[in-house]
Amino acid sequence: MVEKAHNADLHCVDWNPIDVNLILTGSADNTVRMFDRRNLTNGGVGSPIHIFEGHSAAVLCVQWSPDRSSVFGSAAEDGVLNIWDYGKIGKLEGAGSSNSPHGLFFRHAGHRDKVVDFHWNSSDPWTIVSVSEDGEKTGGGGTLQIWRMMDMLYRPEEEVLAELDKFKSHLLTCAS
Repeated sequence: MVEKAHNADLHCVDWNPIDVNLILTGSADNTVRMFDRRNLTNGGVGSPIHIFEGHSAAVLCVQWSPDRSSVFGSAAEDGVLNIWDYGKIGKLEGAGSSNSPHGLFFRHAGHRDKVVDFHWNSSDPWTIVSVSEDGEKTGGGGTLQIWRMMDMLYRPEEEVLAELDKFKSHLLTCAS
């Protein structure tokens, strides 16, 4: 048992389908926490492996990618669905914005109100379906979106650069 796993109400939990020791929780404290079930308590107080802080409102849904053991998503009342890769924490220090939360590599901000649920497509793991409670802003009913991240975000850098190199002759350059 883990007491005080978060600083506010817990809203959601998910087991990692590939690494069965990892558990995600999302809370009204606007954070996602990752726990290792082999080390769940520290004197009765929760000891997360990492705390992910990338939402400005309560986290309502967390889910691991069915395809990659280190990738997961989190959806919140802030209308944003974040995609995280905890395997990149510490590896990208200094590369990119220091304002970006550690491990965050994609934000889907296409909803107009809180994102209440989402799921990865198990046949096409980078395709996601998400739903939001934006019925008041759209005339009722909420919104369902099916979307996919551009694959260059998660492919190996060398592979992406080799593909982009094919288009070098088609690019215009501006020299000062």
